[in-house]
Amino acid sequence: MGFPPDTSKTVKLERYNSYLRRVNSTKLLAASSKLIFRSTLLAALILVLFLTVNYPPLSSSHSSSGVPYASHRSLLSSSLYSGGGAAVGGASWERQVRQSSTAHRPGGMSVLVTGAAGFVGTHCSLALKKRGDGVLGLDNFNAYYDPSLKRGRQVLLSKSGVFVVEGDINDAALLAKLFDVVPFTHVLHLAAQAGVRYAMRNPQSYIQSNIAGFVTLLEAAAKRADPQPAIVWASSSSVYGLNEANPFSESHRTDRPASLYAATKKAGEEIAHVYNHIYGLSLTGLRFFTVYGPWGRPDMAYFFFTKDILQGKQITVFKPADGEREVARDFTFIDDVVKGCLGALDTAEKSTGMPGGGKKRGPAQLRVYNLGNTSPVPVSRLVAILESLLGVKAKKNIVRMPANGDVPYTHANVSLAHGDFGYQPTTDLATGLRKFVKWYVDYHGIKIPVSSATTASSSSSSSSSTSETQRVAGDAADDTEDSSLSAAT
Repeated sequence: MGFPPDTSKTVKLERYNSYLRRVNSTKLLAASSKLIFRSTLLAALILVLFLTVNYPPLSSSHSSSGVPYASHRSLLSSSLYSGGGAAVGGASWERQVRQSSTAHRPGGMSVLVTGAAGFVGTHCSLALKKRGDGVLGLDNFNAYYDPSLKRGRQVLLSKSGVFVVEGDINDAALLAKLFDVVPFTHVLHLAAQAGVRYAMRNPQSYIQSNIAGFVTLLEAAAKRADPQPAIVWASSSSVYGLNEANPFSESHRTDRPASLYAATKKAGEEIAHVYNHIYGLSLTGLRFFTVYGPWGRPDMAYFFFTKDILQGKQITVFKPADGEREVARDFTFIDDVVKGCLGALDTAEKSTGMPGGGKKRGPAQLRVYNLGNTSPVPVSRLVAILESLLGVKAKKNIVRMPANGDVPYTHANVSLAHGDFGYQPTTDLATGLRKFVKWYVDYHGIKIPVSSATTASSSSSSSSSTSETQRVAGDAADDTEDSSLSAAT
């Protein structure tokens, strides 16, 4: 009789195998957990390192004057600013700022251009970059007129290697950051609220931009920048206001402005004196006379005259209330103004103040110049040239000039600028308008009659004598932002 199978060994073997499986499973689980933990920790460390490099923490250090500001490597109060698509304050942004600001010629300047996407700002930035200076732009791209035109200018600047930081001139933290990152030798301050009539609808915008914004910049330059830069800034021929002497000279009185815009620019000249006297900032004010040309502003008369004439709309032309003379302007072509701006920058002396707003080492340079064309032209001549260039007869509605801050005549004496830095305008109105019209029709894809090109050439060849015989001496001033030759339709 056989013995029954011994199951005790089998049971023991199964229990042992089960035990081994549990042990191995536990070890595998523990190993997996460790691997996951270590991977997560490594990823977290990499993320922290990335954020530390690109977005350093805020610092609460103070300047020598006791004014709190961010340290050299600090962010602004917010890292959500936009600088043409790049976050302000990051390593990539700083590289762009430094690269754009670096001069590429011996003895070249490093220039911060405010209002860089504006009309004059764009042309000056391109000219500076072309000759090898370092240029960094600053602009808030506001909607006073169609921002798409400013974006188009920004594209031009970008192609030439000029980086435009998108920000407001009243942003003290942004300015502090810019002066921390780059030791600018010069500032070309062109940011401002433009226009004469718009002040009657939105006066606060002029106070905010033209006065508060200018003070914010001067504060940063005096107390934050090291070294303190020399500053060239845009005043306006409108400061002459109701002055009756002509042609307008820098020695004439400027205490009777005819518009709020003019008053804010006059205030800017007085504020410049204060910062020059107290902090030793080198300051040069430029009084522009009705600047025009390609990439100009749509709210200016020559620009919307061109638009309305091509569209067959009626243009409303002003005549003086006294009825004795035509409204006339000292139209100044953009290329001439750019030469004047660069001349002022080239002859600007170093500031004498101590970084942090300390006691100045001595007197600093303080200047003001007219930049005009010296040849006032009646509005009727402006319209006639445009008719010739466009090959279209304008539909005109002549009305008396309203009391809205506009002035009837402007005429610049530029002998001071000529003597100090060789300023000499060379472009007559017919030549300048031909260049503007060519840009305008190309930009908008407009076809004009072929015959108008021939007419334009003959108009240009006789423009010098015409401008001389039709020269009108003015008894009041106007500004770069002139839109007063007509009423917008």
